[in-house]
Amino acid sequence: MIAVTGATGQLGRLVIEELLKHIPAAEIIAAVRSPEKARDLAATGVQVREADYSRPETLPAAFRGAEKVLLISSSEAGARVPQHQAVIDAAKAAGVQLLAYTSLLHADTTPLGLGGEHRATEKALKESGVPFAILRNGWYTENYAASIAPAVAHGAFIGAAGDGKIASASRVDYARAAVAVLIGRDVANKTFELAGDDAYTLAEFTAEIARQSNKEINYVNLPAAEFAVALKGAGLPDGLADLLADSDAGAAKGALFDDSRTLSKLIAQPTVSWQDFIKTFIKAA
Repeated sequence: MIAVTGATGQLGRLVIEELLKHIPAAEIIAAVRSPEKARDLAATGVQVREADYSRPETLPAAFRGAEKVLLISSSEAGARVPQHQAVIDAAKAAGVQLLAYTSLLHADTTPLGLGGEHRATEKALKESGVPFAILRNGWYTENYAASIAPAVAHGAFIGAAGDGKIASASRVDYARAAVAVLIGRDVANKTFELAGDDAYTLAEFTAEIARQSNKEINYVNLPAAEFAVALKGAGLPDGLADLLADSDAGAAKGALFDDSRTLSKLIAQPTVSWQDFIKTFIKAA
């Protein structure tokens, strides 16, 4: 039995879809905050159980009978450490044989503001005594999806990453990696640095959008603070805008780069190319 937390989230749903290719639905637990939002998963035969990171009392029943658990990191910045600790405690009490966690690329050395909570969670995992697997996910290419159409419309792609190389991968790639670990062997107490096969600068990303759309589009590099203001002006919530600006600033320092190709080795296939990703969104525009 394998339990996936955050199973109605963007990554969680992809993990469930991938698991269904390998094991029977009845052996999958979709642990979710709001079971009513997971009716489609229940319809596949997957067991849907309530699991709210902020309500630890819901977790023991959610993990009952689970041999392995995938802890998909909380989206609530600032609250992650106690939420993740609650999951770790419940998984330990349930006697799970593997607790996998979606962390951050090079979490131990990253300059990104996100790194602190991931480092704290990794420490708690290692101290728990539960066999663990740390999936240090790099940047999601999808994080740039919302900027492609405006770039085509306005002739500019803005960011604050300078000449930093970004080795992003798609959520599908990271979901496949999670499943490879969950159903794999000899993965306990290991850390996996996961990133896309090919890296790019945002100037190169912008040039590819221009090439595929056959329009003149320029990359405009801004100071991180100005980039955050621009994102907020475009309607993004303050927290998300600040996070994206901080991530771009980190990318300028190499925080989103990794060339080990651990991800493609783990999933036994190349990661989705960023050029193909752009092609998908250009066609949809």
